[in-house]
Amino acid sequence: MTDLLWHLYMLRMPGGMLYTGITTDVMRRVAQHQAGKGAKALRGKGELELVFHCMVGDRSTALRLEYRVKQLSKKQKEKLVINPPPSLEYLLPVAKND
Repeated sequence: MTDLLWHLYMLRMPGGMLYTGITTDVMRRVAQHQAGKGAKALRGKGELELVFHCMVGDRSTALRLEYRVKQLSKKQKEKLVINPPPSLEYLLPVAKND
């Protein structure tokens, strides 16, 4: 069995707020959000715009990166949107070798 490749994405709501999520199929997930299925935070918020997405690897990595991105300030998230990095791995803590 092959592992699915996970993606991290950000959607912009009409009011400017950014929503961060993970999925194995970005376009399917955006369509689900737009149809009012999925995250309650997005239901009835109007037209959503996909403003950022990148492949992040396996589900475990995706979950860790989603948490880290959600901890960023709005200004830091906007920097990701304006100037997307080739990878988000720099957001993950470096493992310590004891």
